[in-house]
Amino acid sequence: MSEQTKVAPLAIKGIAQIVAVASGKGGVGKSTIATNLAVALKASGRRVGLLDADIYGPSQGTLMGLPSGTKPDVIDQQLVPILAHGVHCMSMSFLASSKTPAIWRGPMASGALQQMLTQTDWPDLDILVIDMPPGTGDIQLTLAQRVPVDGALIVTTPQDIALLDARKGIEMFRKVRVPVYGVVENMSTFVCPHCGENSAIFGEGGGDAIAEEFGVSVLARLPLSLETRQTSDAGRPIANEGDSVAGKIFKTLAGDVLSLLANKTAPAAPMISIVDD
Repeated sequence: MSEQTKVAPLAIKGIAQIVAVASGKGGVGKSTIATNLAVALKASGRRVGLLDADIYGPSQGTLMGLPSGTKPDVIDQQLVPILAHGVHCMSMSFLASSKTPAIWRGPMASGALQQMLTQTDWPDLDILVIDMPPGTGDIQLTLAQRVPVDGALIVTTPQDIALLDARKGIEMFRKVRVPVYGVVENMSTFVCPHCGENSAIFGEGGGDAIAEEFGVSVLARLPLSLETRQTSDAGRPIANEGDSVAGKIFKTLAGDVLSLLANKTAPAAPMISIVDD
């Protein structure tokens, strides 16, 4: 017997639209993409928030240049987001010691995410960018089922193993009726810092292949460059470097995301099938 039931959405006030940045596996630069997308959206004149939902490996504090030990104020039992580069940020790294790992089972991690979403006093935002944890586990499903996500970006590299996992991410979002806006191919080529030559050290054509397979677009191809690594480590999002190659790519990506958001109606809460054998 099969029954359809509607999952109750979380109450998140003041947020007009939500974009999830996800990946099937770690190490593909998802957090860097999420950070710079949020900064580029802010530069376009939008009011932007950034939620670091990577409970086990939060990195947005470092990427946004916030000192270790940064803690949010708490007013009326609500967390006040930290403002960095004009973006309102919340991360598990603000709530726990950087030296203490989150050793939680799935339901505990999902509960922490829900608390950060609902107990953060977000200001009125045009867009909330959510940096998802890698994979397709409890946290990702909680977000997709209970949060009205307008669309998702899937970050991958051209490497075959990354593409296998990216497929799983796309399938997960589709099963819970979250539109996948497209693929961002990171580390598409390596740019030599001395001669400027591009080398496809992780292969090529992978992003195009997966985009064609699922009928979506490759929204951006970002090179593996020393400048991006240096600015990320220094907490200076390269999206603010308007003359850089990556900075220009993020500006274009932000424009594409805004166009996709403008053409989408409000998302409906997903219907989850419960099968009773």
